[in-house]
Amino acid sequence: MNKQLDFYFDFGSPTAYLAHKRLQTLQQKYNLNVTYKPVLLGGIFKTTGNNSPIAIPAKGNYMLQHDLPRFAERYQVEMRFNPHFPINTLTLMRGAIAAAELGIADRYTDIIYNGIWAQQKNLGDIEILTSHLNDNGIDSDTLLTLAQTPAVKTQLITNTEAAISLGLFGVPTMFLDDAMYFGQDRLDFIEEVLIKAS
Repeated sequence: MNKQLDFYFDFGSPTAYLAHKRLQTLQQKYNLNVTYKPVLLGGIFKTTGNNSPIAIPAKGNYMLQHDLPRFAERYQVEMRFNPHFPINTLTLMRGAIAAAELGIADRYTDIIYNGIWAQQKNLGDIEILTSHLNDNGIDSDTLLTLAQTPAVKTQLITNTEAAISLGLFGVPTMFLDDAMYFGQDRLDFIEEVLIKAS
């Protein structure tokens, strides 16, 4: 039986990157469809009063030095912490909506995630982003022009507001069978559901 999972994400989150990579593996193993829901993490933080774990020095250091590398090794995922973190992802998230409209969402998502969390690029810089897209076979002019249209801007705001109304306080957040799972470290629970359904 096919399962549908909604994945709320922002490219600026290293844990959302890990979740994205792990979900790709789960899709290969199980009957799972993943719908990507671009949101603005900063907007969610502002509305809910939440903050990045990096804002707490001891917790941030633990995550960067120990927790994230352990999960990257477990998932067999290439991951290098980006020295430009935190990156302004507003254009990138609008780009995700534009990419979906252009029918290249999966490709765009992989290219952006890999650029930030494997290749350590500052994709918040428009010149670097433009070059990165073009180098990876995406017409930057077409995508970035669409990303700046009022419809796309409004859609990102709508996505973020809808996410908050569902109870989101951060990313990655996933919904499977109407149950909410927060954090890439909850994917074991999702796999348990998928195993039972297979």
